[in-house]
Amino acid sequence: MNYLLGAFKPACNILFTFNDGGNRKQGPLKKENGQTVMIPLFQSQENIAGKITIEPMQGKKIDHNGIKVELLGQIEMYFDRGNFYDFTSLVRELDVPGDIYEKKTYPFEFSTVEMPYETYNGVDVRLRYVLKVTISRGYAGSIIEYQDFVVRNYSPPPSINNSIKMEVGIEDCLHIEFEYNKSKYHLKDTIIGKIYFLLVRIKIKNMDIEIRRRESTGSGTNTHVETETLAKFELMDGAPVRGESIPIRLFLSPYELTPTHSNINNKFSVKYFLNLVLVDEEDRRYFKQQEIIMYRQQETS
Repeated sequence: MNYLLGAFKPACNILFTFNDGGNRKQGPLKKENGQTVMIPLFQSQENIAGKITIEPMQGKKIDHNGIKVELLGQIEMYFDRGNFYDFTSLVRELDVPGDIYEKKTYPFEFSTVEMPYETYNGVDVRLRYVLKVTISRGYAGSIIEYQDFVVRNYSPPPSINNSIKMEVGIEDCLHIEFEYNKSKYHLKDTIIGKIYFLLVRIKIKNMDIEIRRRESTGSGTNTHVETETLAKFELMDGAPVRGESIPIRLFLSPYELTPTHSNINNKFSVKYFLNLVLVDEEDRRYFKQQEIIMYRQQETS
């Protein structure tokens, strides 16, 4: 029985070390068990380099048919869990067939890697970047180990950023006009605006503004949409009167937002909306929704 147990022990330990790991910024990554870990943070066009250390268990040797490391960018749909679509795939051969008797370290480097999409963990989809080491073995079965890393890409402030002005009304009952200072916001921005009541003939009880994230996966008739309300902010409690205006000031930094993602590899999109909700005294609800564009601005140190 002890012999059988020993057969299932790992043949070696594999350790990944990034060259600048000690100084590099860390980013959060939510694991499948729900825990959040901090791992190295990169952006597109950076070099990804380091060392991979393979150490056989005491008294064991590893016969192998070659060792390689791959850098993979992958999209996984949760309804098709375990099937990854690779949109980036690079490989480096680390060793020719042979034996490993003792700890051995292999340097690796992927230069100016194109990583066009950000790491994303959503309701129905995730986009991840990993290093994958494969020790190829025949009958014994290959040994595979993964190391995740996070990718964030930064955008300059948009050269054109128009304000949003919209009117909403119910004929002869309600006419309001709302205005937001711009249509594109960075993740730590502040939404500033105003709501004007031009006609009020129904008794409004309260008014909220919501930030909603809409995640679309699939395409055509197979499109699946999930909408989350990330924040709800009370603008007014009580009945407004004609001619009244209410200011809006909503800070985005407390919320876990991502940039807007448009049709990532024909697999998914992520959009953000400001949703204005009015509730009258008979608990009827009136909505007006407006898309906003989110982008990640370079952080100042």
